[in-house]
Amino acid sequence: MTLSSNEIAKILPHRFPFLMVDKITDMEPGKSADGIKCVCANEIQFMGHFPGQAVMPGVLMIEALAQTGAVALLCEEENKGKLVFFGGIKNARFKRVVVPGDVVSLHCEITARRGTVGFGKAIAKVGDEVAVSAEISFAITDRKE
Repeated sequence: MTLSSNEIAKILPHRFPFLMVDKITDMEPGKSADGIKCVCANEIQFMGHFPGQAVMPGVLMIEALAQTGAVALLCEEENKGKLVFFGGIKNARFKRVVVPGDVVSLHCEITARRGTVGFGKAIAKVGDEVAVSAEISFAITDRKE
């Protein structure tokens, strides 16, 4: 299953400048999702990180991975219309700098579930090079309108 940016916007509450996933290229609801983030020089974070040598902040790469996993969780029938929050980040490793012009492949596999809490292993790559890897936990909750 693939999702366009417009379809992602129907699932995730994030909007510019904080929607970090441009497309979902493959997904198995509740199990895993693959996406892409096209890193552009005109993104707001590059105004200050770093002038003259733009580098994608690691925390935003982790956010992109979490959003990818959240899409997989929120596409399950029982979770449609809910929210997913970060529960935690473990064992994050930053192995490659990500810069404007890079196309980042995002993958998050949901590895365990306990009630409304999910756990996943996530990895972001540029080409064949690992940029970031981490274990992420998620909390699924009802939306408050």
